[in-house]
Amino acid sequence: MSIRDVIIVGAGPSGLAAAIAAKHHGLDYQVLEQGVLVNSIFRFPPQMVFFTTPELLEIGGLPFVSPFEKPTRAEALKYYRRVVDTYDLQITGDEQVLAIVREEAEEAGRAGQAGRAGQAGREESVFAVETQSGRGVRRVRHARHVVMAIGYYDHPVMLGIPGEDLSHVRHYYAEPHVHYRQRVVIVGGGNSAAESALEMFRAGAHVTVVHRAPTFKSTIKYWIRPDIDNRIKEGSIAARFEHCVKEIRPTSVVLIPAGGAGEAGRAREAGSEEELPADAVYLLTGYRADAELMCRAGVLLNERQAPVHDLETFETNVPGLFVAGGAIAGVDTGTIFIENGRFHGTKIIEEIARRVRS
Repeated sequence: MSIRDVIIVGAGPSGLAAAIAAKHHGLDYQVLEQGVLVNSIFRFPPQMVFFTTPELLEIGGLPFVSPFEKPTRAEALKYYRRVVDTYDLQITGDEQVLAIVREEAEEAGRAGQAGRAGQAGREESVFAVETQSGRGVRRVRHARHVVMAIGYYDHPVMLGIPGEDLSHVRHYYAEPHVHYRQRVVIVGGGNSAAESALEMFRAGAHVTVVHRAPTFKSTIKYWIRPDIDNRIKEGSIAARFEHCVKEIRPTSVVLIPAGGAGEAGRAREAGSEEELPADAVYLLTGYRADAELMCRAGVLLNERQAPVHDLETFETNVPGLFVAGGAIAGVDTGTIFIENGRFHGTKIIEEIARRVRS
């Protein structure tokens, strides 16, 4: 059984940066990705434009050249494909990590006999990383270190309401054309909700936005804010602020005043409920990193549901297990972007390389 120096979970910008650094330091590494290369960016709407400049998306020192001030999704996908080709990175796609288990030192020492030359029989712990491919094939890989660069876009925040699993309910927005002349309810108050509402309205959909707060979030892009506010003001897009969804039905959604889902809500009269017709429902209520996977690996979370980790090395409370990029955000996903998360992997690998050489 071979033991790698490091397994990197996630082939987003942070994971790719870690892989580039691992190759630079001569480490034996492997990147595991449950979807496709930069899966989160791939799941963005095809017409999406980044709210940043090209150079702030660069990794590994490879220039991101674009004729536009703000690059598009298509350009980003092309760029990260070029990154992988340029550095010949070892990535296994369509392989989901099911569990990360830190094996006991005695067992790891026996396994180490088949490990790297010069380290055979060394008494140290290793991680067993269990995966399953899209075709159902399971396997276990071993490594002395693991970097969880899992991001958060693959895990939408679930509302836990009846009907959330119906076929016309979506957590990701893609194209507006399919909703021409349809009644669409969008739940959320961020950029995704505002932009998708505008696009679907202009594609001929009848759009209603539902948000539990009195207005959209303050983080709305500056060129989007006046557009969405004016469309609501003129009645082109309907809005139900200070409301939340109680239930989703096959052809409608049931709304209640915000804060009315608990005991206070049960005390409200039935007349406070509102039923809206809906041919499609978009729950654009945010995303979170896979905290369950981290917790099963022994990682502790703080009060903001972020993994406890060293701010310099990004190592968690589990020795040898590191977090990078969006994985460190917890509920505060607005604090981690490609622009700052792309540097995490390099710092982590520098620490791992130091330990491997010592």
